[in-house]
Order: sequence, then structure tokens, then C-alpha cells
Amino acid sequence: MIQLEKANDGIYRQRLQIDGHEIFADVKADVGGEDKAPDPHGLLDSSLAACTAITLTMFAKRRGIPVESINIDIERDDSKEKAGEYNLAMKVEFVGNLSEEQRQQLAGIVEKCPIHKLLSHGTFNITTTIS
Repeated sequence: MIQLEKANDGIYRQRLQIDGHEIFADVKADVGGEDKAPDPHGLLDSSLAACTAITLTMFAKRRGIPVESINIDIERDDSKEKAGEYNLAMKVEFVGNLSEEQRQQLAGIVEKCPIHKLLSHGTFNITTTIS
């Protein structure tokens, strides 16, 4: 479960409790926030990066592929967001002494992480209750 409440400090800063973990969200100064935490778009985009890296690391571990780390950069193009289009460019780097075959195996798994599948092919339904 995710619980959110306004943080004690900041204009827009929010405190999130996610399964016992605490994180914060804010907005950038150019839209009136204080930029004390990632904005909601950054949190969404970072979910894709984290899920991809974890999925690849788990696959590599099961297959005995000696990957030391997975580095991911994500760039967002939200210029068409109001029209319902949200574009992310993801660059994945495999760090370790890997053969070309091992790199290709990992490359074949990149789009198989659950968040990638949801964002690319999922249907989102949100039910809201006001109390």
C-alpha cells in the first residue's frame, strides 16, 4: 500500500510511505515548488529504470552471467503529454567482462521487466473514492 500526506516542510512537498519505506516528492522551482525531491514524473520514470536493472541483474545471476552492474539513463520527452503521448529514451549499459553472446542475452531481456510491459502495453484503470 502507498500512503501519501503533505510533508511538514515545503509548499508542494509530499511524504510517501511505500510498504514501510519513506520517500518524498516535490516539484521544480520553475513551477512553484522547492525542488527538494524528485517530481512525480521522475518517480514514474525511475520505476522503469529500477525495474529494468533488477530484472536484468536477476536474469544474469540465474544464468551465471558475470555482470557487475547495470547502468541506465532515461531521457523524457513529455512535449506531447497533453495529447496522451509520453516518450522515454532508455540507454542501458552492461558493466562487466561479458562476451558478445552474454550481452545479446541481456539485451533480449531489457523489455521484459514488468514495469516496461505495463508502460508499453498495459491498460491502466484507476478507481477513485473521495472521503
